Amino acid sequence: MKFAPMKEILELAEERKIAYGAYVTVSYETALAAIEAGSELNVPVIFITGTDCCDLMGGFAGTVETVKRAAEKATVPVALHLDHCRTYEECVEAIQAGYSSVMIDGSSLPFEENVALTKKVVDYAHTLGITVEGELGKLVGEEGDLIVKGPDAAQTDPEEAREFVKRTGVDCLAVSIGTQHGHYTFAPQLNIERLKAIKAVVDVPLVLHGGSGTPLDQVQEAIRCGIRKINVATDVLTAVADSFGQLKEKPDFKYNTAMFINSKNAAKELIKGKMNDFRFEKK
Repeated sequence: MKFAPMKEILELAEERKIAYGAYVTVSYETALAAIEAGSELNVPVIFITGTDCCDLMGGFAGTVETVKRAAEKATVPVALHLDHCRTYEECVEAIQAGYSSVMIDGSSLPFEENVALTKKVVDYAHTLGITVEGELGKLVGEEGDLIVKGPDAAQTDPEEAREFVKRTGVDCLAVSIGTQHGHYTFAPQLNIERLKAIKAVVDVPLVLHGGSGTPLDQVQEAIRCGIRKINVATDVLTAVADSFGQLKEKPDFKYNTAMFINSKNAAKELIKGKMNDFRFEKK
């Protein structure tokens, strides 16, 4: 099978004025969980993998093969997206391995350097029909080796966002409006007015990172105001981790393969819930 361009899935989300989740995968069973959820609900599936996730599946090529095996019976489009990559070389390697989408994250760089790096990736990826996501602004929390502390992390500037999209040609833009990577260390309050200002001047789908743990009413308001992809990692991994603890509490518990079937089903139910939350009836 060939993975679908993420751009096409996000354009469908824009047309329907909803968002699609992008779910982390670290193994065959976590990939299968999202495939089964999407196929049952008729919702396209976007997978996100950082380089740390890829390491668990044998690198980029191993990740591509793992997800392809899980997606053999998928009845919906499936995109494989490299998340928070910080080098041109790794983006190229992932594309050559079979990824249909990459994120080049230059958000820690000065604006002009971010533009230059992102455009370099876009120029290569677009010749092959590969989707590229860029990022402006920084999220609180840890993502790989990038650590941002405190609730006052730099949020995305609307005018910079307009210029960034115009100069780089990215297909979608990750914006910082108050979410956090990982578990929240403070009560989140999304900056919806900033999101509206960005949406008014940017003509590509907008992406919300740090979708785990964000209050549902705020998530759905962000969707109303233009968010079309929401990354979900911590919630998926927490569902898997919790499933092992819950199973061990049962009196007939045994260490066997049922543990992994249970963890796959736990991830699947979590993802199905998110899929329904992100395509809610709009007010």
